Amino acid sequence: MPNSCHVYLLQDGQHQVLTIPDEFALSSTEVLLRKEGNRLIIEPISSGSLLSLLATLEDIPENFPNIDEGLLPLDDIVL
Repeated sequence: MPNSCHVYLLQDGQHQVLTIPDEFALSSTEVLLRKEGNRLIIEPISSGSLLSLLATLEDIPENFPNIDEGLLPLDDIVL
């Protein structure tokens, strides 16, 4: 599969339309479009939500250390 190809932008009213060739087709119906300099970056958005992804993860059994231990309370700090 090539990693680039020449395509044309079409004008549809006030919008530009980009036709994506089959070899670059995305499996998602929603994408994130962002501009970096002169480049347009198109990224597929997965149909699942972050909450549904987190629900599939196992609980973390470890106890995390108290990183605030030994620090002064925020109210006692004077600059």
